[in-house]
Amino acid sequence: VVDSGSIFDKALGQDASQLAVAEKRDLLARLLGRLAHEVRNPLSSLDIHFQLLEEDLASLAPQMREKLASRLEIIHGELHRLEGIVERFLRLAGPAGVDLERVDMRKLLTHVCELLRPEAAARGIEIAMLPGGPLPQVMADPVRLTQALLNVAINAIQAVEKNGRVEVSAAVIQGQVCVAVSDNGPGIPADKLASVFDPYYTTKSEGSGLGLWIAQQIVTAHGGSLQAQNAPMGGAVLTVRLPLKRGETTAVE
Repeated sequence: VVDSGSIFDKALGQDASQLAVAEKRDLLARLLGRLAHEVRNPLSSLDIHFQLLEEDLASLAPQMREKLASRLEIIHGELHRLEGIVERFLRLAGPAGVDLERVDMRKLLTHVCELLRPEAAARGIEIAMLPGGPLPQVMADPVRLTQALLNVAINAIQAVEKNGRVEVSAAVIQGQVCVAVSDNGPGIPADKLASVFDPYYTTKSEGSGLGLWIAQQIVTAHGGSLQAQNAPMGGAVLTVRLPLKRGETTAVE
């Protein structure tokens, strides 16, 4: 019998020194996928029997039918909630294939900042898109890449105290489009830098701890990388690197 506890201990960091970051991520993805599929099978069976119970309920006396209907409704609601959890695990186990098209990166980044500006303002935080040189269009999935960048920026906003600042900048460096999201918050403890992308890891009172994990999965599906570090003057910097392919060197404003 496989000791699932020891597997999870290793996956979640107790033996992190012996696992490369990529190996750790792949192991977690396989575990989440296996767990989701194992749970989905009995859920499907329960759903079928729930439908059969509903049919049997129709033949009962009205008084008994009314009494059981409320209980069955609770069961149905809980089954639906479990199905939602399974779907989330399957998404975490590995993002679906990306639908690539030409994306104007500066336009996308400006859009992300504008989406978050009201929430940032409500917290007394300024979010700014820094001016920079022209950026090339890249082949990317605009919907999923927007989701990833929103998650990274939301993480920065949550880390900053009131009257703070979040900055988004982008540049082409060594054949990659590099997007940096920096904040003037407390930064990340040095011994936690390798853990911030673990699922459910969080040091904040809000959020599920899944945002950066999902962002990393999406960026990885694009052939890129997502890294975290502390800035010399304080605060954290999360950098998304997306590789440029042949034909993506034409710059646009």
